[in-house]
Amino acid sequence: MSATHTDLLADLLDGKHRALARVITKIENREPGYRELVSELHTHTGDAEIIGITGSPGAGKSTLVDKVANYYRERGETVGVIAIDPSSPFTGGAVLGDRIRMASNVGDMDVFFRSMSARGSLGGLSTATSDAVKALDAFGKDKIIVETVGAGQNEIDIVKTADTVAVLVPPESGDNVQMLKAGILEIADVFVVNKADLPGADRAVSDLTEMVHMRDGTPTPEFGDGVEGYDWEPPIVETIAKDGEGVTEFIEVLDEHHDLLESTGMLDAKTRTRYAEEIRALLREDANRLVASEIESRGGIAELVEAVFERETDPYSVADEVITPIEDCIHD
Repeated sequence: MSATHTDLLADLLDGKHRALARVITKIENREPGYRELVSELHTHTGDAEIIGITGSPGAGKSTLVDKVANYYRERGETVGVIAIDPSSPFTGGAVLGDRIRMASNVGDMDVFFRSMSARGSLGGLSTATSDAVKALDAFGKDKIIVETVGAGQNEIDIVKTADTVAVLVPPESGDNVQMLKAGILEIADVFVVNKADLPGADRAVSDLTEMVHMRDGTPTPEFGDGVEGYDWEPPIVETIAKDGEGVTEFIEVLDEHHDLLESTGMLDAKTRTRYAEEIRALLREDANRLVASEIESRGGIAELVEAVFERETDPYSVADEVITPIEDCIHD
């Protein structure tokens, strides 16, 4: 690792927020040397509680995150917030948006807020997001909140990053709840019907209650093998985030769930699953880079496409020809 990165890492571990911001920037931009930085961060992680907040656009996620962060600060805990932004990151508009989003915590250095781009992963979380979570964890933040884009069923990646996932549901109609059935329902550790003062909140709670009972408390499929005693039925919390109503109850549920995760060993099971997924994701990134390099060495994708178009070859043969040298290198 370069001397510059060594100094940067030391500053981050010393609790300097400017260094934390610079490290996350290097992570997001995939600047040279970022992998060594993240590798060094890893040994300092494992203490933070990671909370995922997801749900439909307009459900009030940002407002709830602001209130939750404020509540944690009142308890004396430090908070890191990563908001996945579908637009380009680090623009002047994004900075302004951050200030609006975290209105209750402006000027509080122990609430570190950062917007990050989804980088084309619709609603999901890029590898850079997981790396940024590590930076916040190594820095020493007690709570890390990841707020996702809010793009519907594609939000399921959050379960691979967070210890506890909260799904926000707006009170508009039962149709919204029906849309959740195939994806988000399975990942929720707690449902939040926000804007509970609006018409339709009772119906949303009723529909969610029925669906939770149908789920029968089964853990998310990716986790839980070999874990005993994890008996958790996702509660449904009603909040009016803009007024702070229900936030205390919501945080009590988060605390209760985290305690159960720890006591049953489910937290460790989730962490191991998370590392497995991270290793696979990194290998996919590296493999994609190797394939792209091999394609370029053969004249580029346009030339290969033209050969297929002219019936000189076919897609399967092209794929075989591109991948064979890489396979040979692996087997040598």
